[in-house]
Amino acid sequence: MIDHLVLAGGGHTHALILQRWIMNPHLRPKCLITLINRDSSTIYSGMFPGLVSGLYQFDEVAIDLRKLADRAGVSFILGEINSLDLYEKKLVLNNRPSIAFSLLSLDVGSETNLDKCNSEIRNNNLVMPIKPFLKAYEWIKQFDDESLMRSYESFTVIGSGLAAFEISFALRNRWPSRKLRLQAFPKKLNKRLKKSLDLANIHLINPKEVLSGPAIICTGSKAPHWLQRSGLKVNNFGRVQTSSAFVTSFGPNVLAAGDCAALCNNHPPPSGVWAVKAARPLAKNIEASLRGSLMMPWQPQKLALKLVGAQSTLTAARAFLIWGPFLIGPHSCFWQLKKTIDISFIRKFQKTSIMKDQAYNKLACRGCAAKVAYQTLTAALKESELSELSDNPVDAALIDSSQEGLSWLQSVDGFPALISDPWLNARLTTLHSCSDLWARGASVSSAQAVITLPAADGSLQKEILTQCLLGIQSVLGPQGAKLIGGHTFESRSGLDENIAMGIELSLSMNGLLPKNRKLWGKCGLQPGDDILISRAIGSGVVFAAAMQGSLPSRYVDSALLELSQSQDCLVDSLQEKTSNSSGIHACTDITGFGLLGHLGEMIQVTNKRNSAQNLPLIKINLFASSIPSFQGAMSLLKSGYESSLSPANSHYLALLNPNNQLPACINLVPDASSSDVGDLNVVKKLLIDPQTCGPLVISCQSDLAEELMYESNYWYRIGFVTSLI
Repeated sequence: MIDHLVLAGGGHTHALILQRWIMNPHLRPKCLITLINRDSSTIYSGMFPGLVSGLYQFDEVAIDLRKLADRAGVSFILGEINSLDLYEKKLVLNNRPSIAFSLLSLDVGSETNLDKCNSEIRNNNLVMPIKPFLKAYEWIKQFDDESLMRSYESFTVIGSGLAAFEISFALRNRWPSRKLRLQAFPKKLNKRLKKSLDLANIHLINPKEVLSGPAIICTGSKAPHWLQRSGLKVNNFGRVQTSSAFVTSFGPNVLAAGDCAALCNNHPPPSGVWAVKAARPLAKNIEASLRGSLMMPWQPQKLALKLVGAQSTLTAARAFLIWGPFLIGPHSCFWQLKKTIDISFIRKFQKTSIMKDQAYNKLACRGCAAKVAYQTLTAALKESELSELSDNPVDAALIDSSQEGLSWLQSVDGFPALISDPWLNARLTTLHSCSDLWARGASVSSAQAVITLPAADGSLQKEILTQCLLGIQSVLGPQGAKLIGGHTFESRSGLDENIAMGIELSLSMNGLLPKNRKLWGKCGLQPGDDILISRAIGSGVVFAAAMQGSLPSRYVDSALLELSQSQDCLVDSLQEKTSNSSGIHACTDITGFGLLGHLGEMIQVTNKRNSAQNLPLIKINLFASSIPSFQGAMSLLKSGYESSLSPANSHYLALLNPNNQLPACINLVPDASSSDVGDLNVVKKLLIDPQTCGPLVISCQSDLAEELMYESNYWYRIGFVTSLI
């Protein structure tokens, strides 16, 4: 039984298959489907020269794979594939567990063929292969400023194929004044192309000439090295040889298409045209295989129209038209044809990724934004005669202390799957759960997990559960903590699309506080203290917008990269610095109730204690312009996006308003250089945004705050404590 289809690589063929399933949901196989790619977006190869030329912006030529997968009900894993274990049926990934499959489709693209380049070129720091495109584009951009001046040394393109010519012309369009050279074999060059090089002031040099200055290599392509070591039958360029039905030498459980594959009976050169044409027959064969039906052969066309960008004139962009041995141009009408075809192709994905409907927009948020609203929680606690839990909130409960001064603490946390990657989701949930113990100054010692799995075949449940357990251990292990037990359930809720989003994980966390460490709490804010925060906020609105397909995936990637980092090292560092002092007066972690809600808890318990002890009441002055936020969060809030928990969290905005003739508990100090009330309102929305794997917030002496900010990039000063009156 095939229960896990893995699409390895986000090439054009796989991207089109996802688009097919979005437009025709009934064709999507009813199993777990996972797309693995090293980037969350891929550049459409046909428009890459236009991007280099400056004719397009990045978002105009990028296919957002994370969005596409999400809309297709496909899990997305951001990861680098290192190898393929055919007999264990696993893909080995870099810095994370392997992924098991029952049916594998390979569309991992290709890399620049450096086999004919000498070691001097390969090891030159000023030389870059054209693939991967994204890396090459970022590298090219760094030469923009110096290319405005004629005095800089020549920039060289290496290669004799059409790609080298097109990149040469693209660079000339980008840098009208810089000296450009093309290192190629003269005998391989078409006379018309040679003439165009002369007119573009691109100097042709012999391959034997010693290079100086920066260069980009366009010497053809070959399949990734790991495919050559996989045991699959490959050709001289490392491309996986397949039957006309895309079946590899391993059999019908491993298929291949795109630049990494070659049909045995037909030998069209690697091209985006054939990758696009292969999408429909490959999709049909995948669907047939999962139904237990026969896979059908595909006969590619022998020739394909090629449109190659040339140097632009002052009035228009131009291109060559190539059909078999015939080359015509350059002419502006060919560029218009190329532009029309390319834009029509890329818009398929851009329209698909922003398709919305009312039901989709109203989906409840996940992660910690799935927690019950404060008002509902406190009302239930009061009715259950448990008001003490809300009146005196603690991040982790102190269970017991020994005569030796060792303290035991415990907390519990969890949420429904935030993302469709089971391993990373489990890692995030575990980090989030550790945070309550860190906020007390404790170290994590052990945990127990309750995992709810979607109803599925036993082998698929085993794979999902394994990924979850490994994700938990990836957090506990480095802290010297252990997973000591737990419980599993099978969900009774139906899930029509992505099976991995049916995972729910909760953890009971146990922590230890040695005698030489201080127990922190929410209570203890003191006038004169600085308020520091350990990382950005805004994850709630970022993931809310991502669920609606309204955010480029690079913003999600950026947030996930930060959220997946452990903060245990910050706790250890703070405890060491304050071992002989009381520099940390209060600490908490920012989670579902947002920065404002959790600061409100700190003020609540501190003022309750101060009132009982006849001490001055306190408030916090919060600097509106100093609160760090994730990339894209502020613009999303300004555009009206918000987490589904934010309306309930707006209850905390009352903390910013005077009450019963007393000043506000939290004074939001606007930026002195800005008088825009709208900007301040956006900051208020940020303050009530629910956080998953949120930051730690400490109240500490100002000299310690200065020391912490000087020694590391982790801490941001966002305000200070002062007397209420």
